[in-house]
Amino acid sequence: MTELGIEKLHEMLINGEVTSADLIKESLAKSHALNKTCNAFVTIIDDAKPSEVTADLLSGIPYGIKDNYSTKDILSTGSSNTLKDYVPFFDATAVLNLKKHGAVGVNKTAMDEFGMGGTGTTAHTGIIRNPWDPSRMCAGSSSGSAAAVAAGVYPYALGSDTGDSIRKPAAFCGIVGYKPTYGMISRYGLFPFASSLDHCGVLTRSVKDAAIVVDAMKGIDKHDQTSWDSSNIHLYDSLDGQVKGKKLFYIKEIVDLSNYPDASNELKRHLEIFKETIQKLEDIGVSVSAVSVDPELLNAIPSVYVCLSCAEATSNMSNLTGIIFGPRGKGDNVMDLMKDHRTHGFSPLIKRRFVIGSYILQKENQERYFVNAARVRRLIVDKMKELFTQYDGLILPVSTGVAPYIDGSKDELNSDNTAVLEEHLQIGNFGGFPSITIPNGFIDNLPVGVNITGNCYDDANILNIAYALEATMPYQGQIAGGQNE
Repeated sequence: MTELGIEKLHEMLINGEVTSADLIKESLAKSHALNKTCNAFVTIIDDAKPSEVTADLLSGIPYGIKDNYSTKDILSTGSSNTLKDYVPFFDATAVLNLKKHGAVGVNKTAMDEFGMGGTGTTAHTGIIRNPWDPSRMCAGSSSGSAAAVAAGVYPYALGSDTGDSIRKPAAFCGIVGYKPTYGMISRYGLFPFASSLDHCGVLTRSVKDAAIVVDAMKGIDKHDQTSWDSSNIHLYDSLDGQVKGKKLFYIKEIVDLSNYPDASNELKRHLEIFKETIQKLEDIGVSVSAVSVDPELLNAIPSVYVCLSCAEATSNMSNLTGIIFGPRGKGDNVMDLMKDHRTHGFSPLIKRRFVIGSYILQKENQERYFVNAARVRRLIVDKMKELFTQYDGLILPVSTGVAPYIDGSKDELNSDNTAVLEEHLQIGNFGGFPSITIPNGFIDNLPVGVNITGNCYDDANILNIAYALEATMPYQGQIAGGQNE
């Protein structure tokens, strides 16, 4: 039953066809089974209690919580050895809001350590595997959440997105990943990675479910000064599929096959699928135009992201010393204790990011790297905002193709000319733009996705376009290993 959507489960609960306890029991059983094959969870909450079923669509329904959300009295590790025993005394605001709607958290999902990875291979509990093919990755960092939703453990799971960490795992796992406008969901209680880029969001199996969940999660919060009042935005009620006259654009340089002289057959097929998707949009009345953007600006996207995210991460994570919380390091003095804690607690990827961030933040380097990266970020955001005055949104394929194999994978910046195609989702974080990925077909029986990004505060419009596009495809509600034509 947990493979069904939120509306159907709610209907069954109201009609007495199933109880909240039944759904929780099934979800927990699926959690244990999936953990054996995909390693999707840090903690499975076996004593999760059913909640009262009310008129609220989320009441009584189980869901998953990414392990970088603070959960009161429940282990919250960020998938890092530095917090392997950390049990918070408060709930993140997003989690608390869902509790108020009667939602029931049943597990904490594994992730790349502190969200600082794109492969799902750096969790302290081990590699997270894709339920479509366990030899392949889920992408990251919301890897466990994506795997669990794709496998039908529950209708939705929480994710966080600093560069593409909700939207790319959604694509690789054949589900929906939605990152709302920056600040629509409070970040209070979310372990910070890069505060100017971090977004809370959700992974689901349909656009409608994404709208339902974010309606419940969002809201202004006195604990987060970047949150804003979205009480006049009703995502679920705004979904009507009426999109005739809407206008989207894609960036010509990113999808032009001639820019990839060594393109694989997989990449060629992915770009063909994207063209077919454009035709689907035009068939329902959405015009889609090719727009040219300065290649120098596009090529700067990955480097800008590395500079800003690593610098902010270095600052945000400076409190992880092993003194305030976390396992105590070894040493005869405070400095040695902290050095031992950070040396043995962090994975090589995290330490690499901290070294980069520290270098960027050194006084003699700030102007050259950090400040210049911020300037280029502004140029990219300004260009997007200019285009959003003419178009409702940007549409592009997610990545170069299907989920890569885990063996031989490296979590590092692409060095070839496909880097922008792999990293363009970072635009959504630079500008705080609402951005949603939906399933867009299959290549060799593995899913690929397409992404739509729009202007800030225009979430309802972007979700409605995605909802209308989703209706033209047979992939809504699909479960890993099921429909894969």
